[in-house]
Amino acid sequence: MRPRLATSLAVAALSATLVVPAAAPAGAAAPAAPAVEALLAGVDPDATVSVLVTLRSDAASPASLAAKGSGRSRHESLVRGLRAAAEARQRGVRDDLDRLARRGRVRSQDPLWVTNAVAVRATPDAVREIAARPDVASIVPDRVVITSTLLPPEPNIDATHAPQLWAGGRTGTGVVVASLDSGVDTTNPDLAASWRGGTNSWFDPYGQHAAPVDLLGHGTSVMGTMVGDTDAGSPYGMAPGARWVAARIYDDAGGSTLSAIHQAFQWLLDPDHDPATDDAPDVVNLSWVLGTGAGCDLSLEPDIAALRAAGILPVAAAGNFAPSATGSSASPANYPEVLSVGAVTANNTIASFSSTGPSTCGGRTRVFPDLVAPGKTILAADKGGSYAYVDGTSIAAPHVAGAVALLMQDRPTLTPDALTSALTGTAHDLGAPGPDSTFGAGLLDVSAADAEFGPTGVVGDFGLTVDRPGVAMAGSRSAGVVLRVQPRDGFTAPTTLSLEGLSAAEANWWFVPQQLGSGRWTSALRIQALPRLSPGVHRVTVRAKGGGRDHTVVLTLLVIRPLHRAWR
Repeated sequence: MRPRLATSLAVAALSATLVVPAAAPAGAAAPAAPAVEALLAGVDPDATVSVLVTLRSDAASPASLAAKGSGRSRHESLVRGLRAAAEARQRGVRDDLDRLARRGRVRSQDPLWVTNAVAVRATPDAVREIAARPDVASIVPDRVVITSTLLPPEPNIDATHAPQLWAGGRTGTGVVVASLDSGVDTTNPDLAASWRGGTNSWFDPYGQHAAPVDLLGHGTSVMGTMVGDTDAGSPYGMAPGARWVAARIYDDAGGSTLSAIHQAFQWLLDPDHDPATDDAPDVVNLSWVLGTGAGCDLSLEPDIAALRAAGILPVAAAGNFAPSATGSSASPANYPEVLSVGAVTANNTIASFSSTGPSTCGGRTRVFPDLVAPGKTILAADKGGSYAYVDGTSIAAPHVAGAVALLMQDRPTLTPDALTSALTGTAHDLGAPGPDSTFGAGLLDVSAADAEFGPTGVVGDFGLTVDRPGVAMAGSRSAGVVLRVQPRDGFTAPTTLSLEGLSAAEANWWFVPQQLGSGRWTSALRIQALPRLSPGVHRVTVRAKGGGRDHTVVLTLLVIRPLHRAWR
């Protein structure tokens, strides 16, 4: 086999967001934003331009829409809620677009409900008219640039301990993984066999290919690392029993548009256009970045938030912008809702290209990346049924997405939060002790994450409540609360309690009992303040973990020191 150089792709916004000014006073004409005028400068009045019109919105968040249901109904309520909210908020602008279309000034409009925007192709004067609407938040060019860089060209699967799960029959069977990328070439026998098939398993927003295709090879490499089997001569994919679906975000010319990426995310939430059916994927891999370099670009935050609210875990490549003391993270990997993956070499050193933290993009508070996986000289599938050795965080991320498929095989109700907690909590620590801004939590260890969940086949979930939200403690006296785990939907897994927020030097605490299970779901917590615990208000967290579920409740402690009087 003769390895070939593989291409690492990045999506770059062509220009900054064109901000539309606030609405003009009643009766006054609202001037178009200077940035919009800059966009339209030099455009023939009879020509058309493609723009993405984003509307102002006070709609409910995806998480609150999804909270109206549970399980399958949660996903359905999310999709229906997003569609209804977008339809209501877009009605005015779409009426105007229809009117302008009848006058020949709007050639096309494509409403998007995942991000409350409308992709529009229209004449310059029509764009100006739409820009003046008070409900329009921004207008951006509907085009993006693909930045390609050639990187030098398998123990990698062994390094994640995936074969230990395979030995127990855990190969990702029944789980659906997805990729938004350059597509997938089904010339590869492994990938042809594992495609889910049907009209709801492939999406080309450009309408150029009705069946899976990959003209670049990047998406094929990514998918092979998630679900490849043994066609290469040895196992090279993490979850060979899983099935895949994919959306293509690059057209035949290697270009892309913002609206196409939004449409691809939208399709992931509802592939068959019927939110009542269960055909969305369980995990989505994003091996590309927004921008030609490190930075925070929140263009796709609504899409990612909707995925997470629907119970779909987004896994993303950290970026290939090299370590930096001030941070070199890229979007969407640095969003708080995303599980971000850096790359290490076979010797478990950070790859020379792997982006590092810190990052506060979108309000992110934890380290970046979340963890690392093999990303240097990795044997991967390539277009045309061939194979290549590739480098990049693009190839590290699908190791983690494939690991998610292994964990979910017998635990289909695992939440993104539980998966993230298990994968980061069991990663093999590298570099400085504890999570850091180079390796994150450490190297992926899917076998250890699997053990964190306990026996497979766990169903249901539980709630965690406390009989009172706060306690007061005076002197060395202890105070207590009663905790209740409330199983639902058949949950029976052993559940362990722990306390966070106090050190052993500040207080003693104990649970009676600390592990709960069938027949006993109530525990008493006692806390005793030690002299080093300062007077005042302290907040601590009680955590309950079991069966892959992880819930917390916050307690307020009021520490009061007794007054000492000097007697005369």
